[in-house]
Amino acid sequence: MRRFVIFAMLLAASWVVMILSHECGHIIGGMTCGATLTDFDLAPWRMPYSLHSPDPHPLVTLWAGPMLGIAVPISLAVIIRKRWAWFVADFCLIANGGYLALAWLSGDRFLDTRRLLDAGAHPATIVIYCVLTIATGYIWFRSDCIHYLKRTPKPQTGGVP
Repeated sequence: MRRFVIFAMLLAASWVVMILSHECGHIIGGMTCGATLTDFDLAPWRMPYSLHSPDPHPLVTLWAGPMLGIAVPISLAVIIRKRWAWFVADFCLIANGGYLALAWLSGDRFLDTRRLLDAGAHPATIVIYCVLTIATGYIWFRSDCIHYLKRTPKPQTGGVP
């Protein structure tokens, strides 16, 4: 039971880190290229967003979300050097790539993928990002899940081994 509680807590922490690193990436990207932040919401229990107007370089603002959404957690995992930090970073890889892929399939004009395409991003760049993050994230995150969900053998006390 304990391993499931730890796993659930890691998933919740991973979700919050992913939301914050991704959306703060948009905010930082907009700030660095001269965009004016007009509104934002970072609450992890609903769909976060950040709105910039005017935004002289929307591709920078839009790509900064998924790029910092993976770079920040991976950098922290490299620094922290603990298995739980890699769990969070690997989750962020899958989540950011999966988000762009699913947003593309949905076609929703308010989600990042449609906005990236409308701002002039080449579709191949989005496909490459999604394939790399989802594939790498899957391999690493699967290993993390196995590690945290595997049964640990109970120590034997007395008796014949």
